[in-house]
Amino acid sequence: MQNDKKSILSKNGVSYLVPFVLITSCFALWGFANDITNPMVKAFSKIFRMSVTDGALVQVAFYGGYFAMAFPAAIFIRKYSYKAGVLMGLGLYAVGALLFFPAKMTGYYYPFLIAYFILTCGLSFLETSCNPYILSMGPEESATRRLNLAQSFNPMGSLIGMFVAMNFIQAQLNPLDSEARAALPDAEFEALRDSDLSVLIGPYLIIGLVIAAIFLLIFCVKMPHDGDKSHDIHFFSTIKRIFGMKYYREGVIAQFFYVGAQIMCWTFIIQYGTRIFMEQGLTEKEGEILSQRYNIVAMAIFCCSRFICTFFLKYINAGKLLGILAAVACGLAAGVICIDGMGGLYCLVAISACMSLMFPTIYGIALDGMGDDAKFGAAGLIMAILGGSVLPPLQAVIIDQNTIAGLPAVNLSFVLPLICFIIISVYGYNTYKRAQKKI
Repeated sequence: MQNDKKSILSKNGVSYLVPFVLITSCFALWGFANDITNPMVKAFSKIFRMSVTDGALVQVAFYGGYFAMAFPAAIFIRKYSYKAGVLMGLGLYAVGALLFFPAKMTGYYYPFLIAYFILTCGLSFLETSCNPYILSMGPEESATRRLNLAQSFNPMGSLIGMFVAMNFIQAQLNPLDSEARAALPDAEFEALRDSDLSVLIGPYLIIGLVIAAIFLLIFCVKMPHDGDKSHDIHFFSTIKRIFGMKYYREGVIAQFFYVGAQIMCWTFIIQYGTRIFMEQGLTEKEGEILSQRYNIVAMAIFCCSRFICTFFLKYINAGKLLGILAAVACGLAAGVICIDGMGGLYCLVAISACMSLMFPTIYGIALDGMGDDAKFGAAGLIMAILGGSVLPPLQAVIIDQNTIAGLPAVNLSFVLPLICFIIISVYGYNTYKRAQKKI
């Protein structure tokens, strides 16, 4: 019993090491999908000669899939099992990625949005299944730390996604800038569009095949019984019960604004950096590629910071650490807005160090002590990923103004992430106060 208590990956004498490794690999897989997609807002805008606002529909479709499928995924998991939910998620992920080929054949933008939507319906299944499954793989007192450990592998997949986007998509697209593309005759534009789309879909088709292989591996491996089967749904009574918990409601709200802030910071760093580098004399394509390199640095910082924060969670209350990091992020976001040039870009990169702790910690706090209700509680938190669909288009509308009151609109647009971090800081403070009252 003593060994079982010390291990964060065993419970009731059952080891969860192999399931933990397999499920943690899924964290990297959806990290890849998230961060190969963020630069595609700019890429699709150029390929189809669209505004930033139209390009941001990629994020609407992407995170809309998370929102639409979260509760259906929870019902599915409640009826069957976490493993069944993971397999359904991987299947939809693979199908969505492989649909990029017929989307390319149409030559139109909207079939890509459908493919993204199906792909992220799969990601919704994965996140709704994997996060609470990881929480259940050991003692409850180490659940948040265990989830932070698993989530530490998510940015590794994100780094690979960013690297692939930069080297195998952005760098391979035709170097013509947006103005030159707008001046092309229709026939030349269509030929250029089709050539660029052939480049863009390649990595998606490859990851689709990789996901299919992972699906077969997890299907064939026997998982220890995780106690997650429950054929009684009781949907409305469960929803009423979990949303009656104030700390859970606050967690859903905080998660909505966190995901929105994360996607805004990692998507529009391309626009932010490109403007700076073009002012320094680089071409638009060179500015985009260099901006993506800074995005990769931000993700590397995010990845390292998550391991560091996971360590500190052993000694510092999760709400207190969350509040501190959110407050620092507020200061950095103010720097992004007010400091023009490279100083503002450095602030934007540094925000990732603060964001590293936020998603899994908000998740773990909100689901604390929920037991079997965590399946539906997880769905509500995954639906909160809708923040990544709602907030980036609002920021894109601001960016499309080019200048506001004589100032760069892309700088001023980061007032939206600033507001998000203020809300998260308040949530962290309230969580810490609640924990102090229990002592």
